[in-house]
Amino acid sequence: MPKTAPAKSKKPSTQHSVYIAEVKQDTVILKDGTLRAVLDVSSINFALKSEDEQHAIIQGYVGFLNSIDFELQIVIQSRKLDIRPYLEDLNTLAKNQPNELLKVQTQEYRQYIEELVTLAEIMEKKFYVVVPYSPFSKKRKNFFTRIQEVVFPSRIIRLADAKFAKYKKELDRRMSIAAGGLSSIGLKVSQLDTQSLIELYYQMYNPTRGSNKQLPDLAKLRVDSSTLPS
Repeated sequence: MPKTAPAKSKKPSTQHSVYIAEVKQDTVILKDGTLRAVLDVSSINFALKSEDEQHAIIQGYVGFLNSIDFELQIVIQSRKLDIRPYLEDLNTLAKNQPNELLKVQTQEYRQYIEELVTLAEIMEKKFYVVVPYSPFSKKRKNFFTRIQEVVFPSRIIRLADAKFAKYKKELDRRMSIAAGGLSSIGLKVSQLDTQSLIELYYQMYNPTRGSNKQLPDLAKLRVDSSTLPS
């Protein structure tokens, strides 16, 4: 009796590991229908502040926390310092330098900086505040809903334009409150746009390749998720 070849188990798609359904209008839409916006926040050197300044910062931060009625996620990301744009500027400066001595010194300085960053593994820290909005937060999930989320993690809830506009309006309100509270204690705050969000999450999911790869402009990133390879 001929033996039948064992059926090959289908490998799960890489999309199962990514919980993001879509990124548009400076907003991340998750597969469960909830929204996220991300603030890029600067840092301050607290230790160099005077005692009165430190006290004012602490009081301002406490007031900010007491003023919000929603959850926030603070993310601190460490990544290797990317000095490629700076090195390219030095190359251009050296090429356009008419003085031969200054040209040689610029090239030597460029080589020194490149070797220093490579050997010392200089890291930079980025601070992000993730502002969420869930239209389902007040609805209690039943047993079958929780089972479906476990069995079908890649199921996508697609939002109609009207619902998305309604949810985004509430998300923008939260963003305004968070940005205003953080700015009041001396921090520089800016919301990540669609292009920046794509680059951020690409680097997070590709920590090795992402830091060395420059993504194309958003206009060139029009890829239908159904055409992505498994």
